[in-house]
Amino acid sequence: MMRVKLEDIIEQIELANEESKSYLNKSTGEIHLIPDEVESYLEEDSDEDDLPEWEIEIIPIAKDILANSNNYIQFPNKFDINEYSIMEKFSLSITEEKLRDAIYSSLKGSGAFRRFKNIINEYGIEDKWYKYKNGELKEFAIEWCKENNLEFY
Repeated sequence: MMRVKLEDIIEQIELANEESKSYLNKSTGEIHLIPDEVESYLEEDSDEDDLPEWEIEIIPIAKDILANSNNYIQFPNKFDINEYSIMEKFSLSITEEKLRDAIYSSLKGSGAFRRFKNIINEYGIEDKWYKYKNGELKEFAIEWCKENNLEFY
């Protein structure tokens, strides 16, 4: 069973976005971030001149991931993590009814993320939010490690 540093796993989960994918090499334990531009380059066989130098350096790793996908575990993406759900659970964890209702209401409709951030700033509970979010991400990372037979420390 491979050993991984839980802090590194959490960091990759926090970095999840729509413009790249992260992979864990099951043999070496190395984590690789592959931007979508590099994946597109490989799929379309485009000209390397279209990529910045740092992305050109990633091409061999990206090729290995494609050719030997069994040697890699893809990290969860932004949608797997579902920060909205974490925000919703946080709002429901607030014991003060007025504040709980205000935060929960901020999550409805378009612009929910912005309204949520505004309310936690207005009430001065940013630290409480980030502590809660970090705890949720840690639990998510632990579950991900278990699902992928990774021992963490």
